[in-house]
Amino acid sequence: MSRIGNKTILIPDKVKVQVQGRRVNVEGPKGKMEYNAPEGVDVEIVEKEIRFKRKSEEREVRALHGLARSLVNNMVQGTLSGFQKRMEIQGVGFKAAVQGKNLNLSLGYSHPLLYPIPSDIKITVEDQTKLLVEGVDKQKVGQVCADIRAYYPPEPYKGKGVRFAGENVRRKEGKTAQSK
Repeated sequence: MSRIGNKTILIPDKVKVQVQGRRVNVEGPKGKMEYNAPEGVDVEIVEKEIRFKRKSEEREVRALHGLARSLVNNMVQGTLSGFQKRMEIQGVGFKAAVQGKNLNLSLGYSHPLLYPIPSDIKITVEDQTKLLVEGVDKQKVGQVCADIRAYYPPEPYKGKGVRFAGENVRRKEGKTAQSK
């Protein structure tokens, strides 16, 4: 039995949820989202709860049962309060700035890197080296952070690069001079 798939999702007062067949629409104070449930999973609303039932006991359907519940739960949480991730830029001369609809990153290359900010994501820069990425969709917030981090991942020798706030970067010892 899927322990996650069997849990119900309580619908907060500020959030509206509609189920039409397999399509789930969620609307809240932060925005709207929609999701199509997979073939073997039924979604229903009973009073102020969303329940998920699977049609068969096949391995794939059992996996999708818990996945569907988790995705809809993230939609409810995202439309109610949103998701955010913090990032840090470390390195001499490394900085970031928001310019219109682009994030301008100076990461030690000969040219600035311009990252186009998606329309439903908000990025704020504090102290030129701290980023706050906010949005309704948990997956999209994480993907934007991963894209920004991919420009210059933290390197193990000096620790320079773009990292998540609180991320532990294992440092390596550099080369040592050998004496004869």
